[in-house]
Amino acid sequence: MSLSHVVIAPMLVALVTAIVTLLTRSRPTLQGGLSLLGVVGYAVAVAVLVGDVLSETVLTYQLSNWAAPFGITLVADALSAFMLVLAAVVSLAALAFSVIYVNSYGQRVSYHPLFHFMLVGVTGSFLTGDIFNLFVWFEVMLMPSYVFVVFYSGKAHTSAALKYTVLNLIGSAVMLVAIGGLYSTTGTLNMADMTRRLLAAEEYGIDPAPVLGLAALLFAVFALKAGIVPFQFWVPEAYSAAPAPITAVLAGVTKKVGVYAIIRLYFTVFAAATLPEGLGLPGLSGTSFLAFFGPVMFLMALGSIFLGGFGAVSRPDLDGVFAYSSIGQVGFIVLPLAVGATVPAVRSLAIVAALVYSLNHAIAKSLLFLVSGTVDDAVGAITFDDIGGLTGEMPVLSAGFFVGSLALIGIPPLTGFFGKLLVFQVASDATIAGGNGATLALAAALAGAILTIAYLSRAWKEGFWGETTGAVEGATATPGLVAVVVGLATLLVVVGVGFDPVYQVANAAADAALARTDYVRAVGLEVSS
Repeated sequence: MSLSHVVIAPMLVALVTAIVTLLTRSRPTLQGGLSLLGVVGYAVAVAVLVGDVLSETVLTYQLSNWAAPFGITLVADALSAFMLVLAAVVSLAALAFSVIYVNSYGQRVSYHPLFHFMLVGVTGSFLTGDIFNLFVWFEVMLMPSYVFVVFYSGKAHTSAALKYTVLNLIGSAVMLVAIGGLYSTTGTLNMADMTRRLLAAEEYGIDPAPVLGLAALLFAVFALKAGIVPFQFWVPEAYSAAPAPITAVLAGVTKKVGVYAIIRLYFTVFAAATLPEGLGLPGLSGTSFLAFFGPVMFLMALGSIFLGGFGAVSRPDLDGVFAYSSIGQVGFIVLPLAVGATVPAVRSLAIVAALVYSLNHAIAKSLLFLVSGTVDDAVGAITFDDIGGLTGEMPVLSAGFFVGSLALIGIPPLTGFFGKLLVFQVASDATIAGGNGATLALAAALAGAILTIAYLSRAWKEGFWGETTGAVEGATATPGLVAVVVGLATLLVVVGVGFDPVYQVANAAADAALARTDYVRAVGLEVSS
C-alpha cells in the first residue's frame, strides 16, 4: 500500500464496518463483535496514518487519480491526524460502552451501522481537501446523529430531535449558500486552490470583500455545529436525549469537527486573504481577514464560557451539568484562537492550546457522560435529588468521575492542566505583546476556571459525596461499563504524565495549519511568486 492510499484507509474501514453490521442485523452477537472489531481496525488505521503523516508531513489522495483542483482531494497532515486520533479514542470507548449499555433491541435497530456511518462522516470531514465535500461529510455525520437524538422515542427525545434536526438543516442550507457564493467569487472549492488564489487575489480577479462576507456566513454554520454561543441552544436537550455513549461522541468528537473547520479554513485558507483598503468597520482595524474574525471569536468565546459556566452551576442533574459544561469548555477552546487571530506573535501557540484543550475535553467529557450513563443504568436516575452517596456504593466509578472532573478543572499531572496552562500562556504572552483584549481574555479564562471548579464541586458533593439515598443504596454498577470509564480515566493520567509527545504532535499540527504554501504544494499546485 502506497502512502497516498493510507489516507483513505480509516474512512474505508469505517464504511465497510457500517455495511457489514447492517448485513448482520439478524445475528446480534456477531454484529456486536464485528462492530467492535471494526472500531479497533479504525483505530489501527488511524495509528498507521498518523505514523506516516509524522514522517512524511503531508499525504494526499486524489480520487480516481484526477489531479487537483478538478478532482476530489483528501489531505492528511498533522492537524487532521491529531483530530483523527481524538476521534478514534472516543469512538473506541463509546462503542465498547454501547455494546453493554444499549439493550439488545436498541442495538438491532441499526445502532451499529449508524454509529459507523457517523464515524465515516467525521473522518471525511477531517480529511477532505475541498469545501463542498466538507459539506457532504458534515451531512453524512449529521444524518445518523438525528436518529440517535430521537433514539428512545419519548416526548422529550422527539422534541429535542426536532429542534436539533431543524437547526442543523437550516445551518446546512446556509452552508450550501455560502459555498456556492465562494465558488462564484473565487472560482474554486478546493481548499489549496482557494488559498493560492486568495494569496494572489488581484492576479485572479477576486474581490476580497464578498469573500469575507461569505466566510462570515460559513463561520456561523461552524459555530452552530460546535455549539458556540449564540448558537448553543440545541446542546442541552440533544445531549440529554441521546444515549450516553452517543452523547459522549457528540460532545467529544462531532463538536470538534466544527472546531477543526474553523482552524483549517480560517487559519489556513481565509487567513491568506487581505482587504487592501482595510476592514472599514467600527472598532476593527487591519487588513487581514483574521482581524475581523478574531474579535468575533473573542465575544463568542466569552459568551460560551460564562453562559455555560453559570448554566452548569444551576442544573439539577448530571447530564445538565455536563451539557452546559460543554458549552463553557468550547469557549476555552475558541478563546486562544481568538487571541491568536488578533495577535500574530502567539498564533501558533494559540492553535496548540486549542488542540490540547480539545483533546482533554474530548476524553474527560466523554468519560463524564459515560459515568452519567453508568449511574443511570445502575440507579435509574441522575438528578441530584435522587442520587447521593455514590462513593459508598460505587467507589471505582466515583474515582473515575473524580479524575474526569480534575482533568476539566486542570489539576496536574492530568491533560487538562496543560490545556488550561497553554490557554493562560497564550493570553499572558499576548498581553506582553500588547494585544488588544488580551488582559480581558486572561481574566475571562480565570473566571471560567473558577466556574468549572464550582459546578464540578457541586456535582461531586450532591451526587457522589454525602449520605447514601434510598435509590442508590444497594445499587451496583455494571463492571463492563465501569471498566470503560476506568480506561478513559487512566488515559487522562497517562497522557498527562507523558505529555511531551502530545505537545510535539499538537505543535506540528499548528505548524501545518499555518503552513499555507506547504499545504498548497502538497496537493500538487503551485503558488505564485
